[in-house]
Amino acid sequence: MLHPDDIGPTPSAPLPPLPGHVSRGRLERVLRRGEFAVTAEINPPDSADPDEIDRRIRPFEGWVDAINATDGSGAHCHMSSVAVSALLIRLGYSPVTQISCRDHNRIAIQGNVLGAAALGVANILCLTGDGVQAGDHPDAKPVFDLDSISLLHTIRGMRDDGRFLSGRRITLPPAVFIGAAENPFAPPLDYRPLRLAKKIAAGAQFIQTQYCYDMPVMARFMARVRDLGLDRRCFILAGCGPLASAKAARWIRANIPGVHIPDAVIRRLEGALDQRAEGKRVCIEIVQQLHELPGIAGVHLMAYRQEDSIAEIVHESGVLRGRTPWRRDLVARLQAVETQGAA
Repeated sequence: MLHPDDIGPTPSAPLPPLPGHVSRGRLERVLRRGEFAVTAEINPPDSADPDEIDRRIRPFEGWVDAINATDGSGAHCHMSSVAVSALLIRLGYSPVTQISCRDHNRIAIQGNVLGAAALGVANILCLTGDGVQAGDHPDAKPVFDLDSISLLHTIRGMRDDGRFLSGRRITLPPAVFIGAAENPFAPPLDYRPLRLAKKIAAGAQFIQTQYCYDMPVMARFMARVRDLGLDRRCFILAGCGPLASAKAARWIRANIPGVHIPDAVIRRLEGALDQRAEGKRVCIEIVQQLHELPGIAGVHLMAYRQEDSIAEIVHESGVLRGRTPWRRDLVARLQAVETQGAA
């Protein structure tokens, strides 16, 4: 059911602060309550039409706790992450604003953090960013003034110490829940938990991982994470998503850095009469396995051009177990009940 702590005076109004929380966001509340969180992401449009954001998220409304607004993913140009986040807030959703070090220096980054927080953003994901050669502007000049770890340190200092990197004081620090990305499947595999530890030490409070299609590798990664006690210091959301076909899986494996898709998964897709449906079934099974894996606090669904499948994946996986994330019609009904009770 929808938790009363997740409802403000109006759907998009800031939530009241809670003891021990650094933000007013729904995602932090869900995770700190010990509930299995579900996040998703949308690729910002190649458009200045604000209604396109609403159209893209409608298919999975009521099935996710927060929505990532990607920041030039794959080094391709789209509507900015901060702008998409502001539109999501206007509609009542909880966004995760992404910041890529590829495109911004420390002056711009710190300004964007303050601006996002002022607009109501409660969650920020810190990324180093893909190289420009991977995108549609290969002649662009990359910045990389900071990397993901120094970015985490920067935003934590702004929030906790109330100061810019220059040492100048911030009059009202940004109240944000800080996240980072990790890839359990990138070699050398033994180094990945140690890299995660560095990000947590720098300030990461939640982690969203790269796509998981290899559960044995993920299980070994999480075993080491638990040995180091890292799962008790941050919330780990495992990335996953449906594959449209064996051909698409091969292309992703060959062209998207850091995505590992085992041969067994591709063979399974090849042997299916309906490869798209089988790709969805593979994703559902992985979500269910991740739900049972100790130390995993949630999943992050990345369904590029398959956003309409997210609701079905979450529903059929059963991971919400009766819990309903924010949804416009539910909020309206609960607010009506509260109004009648106060009359």
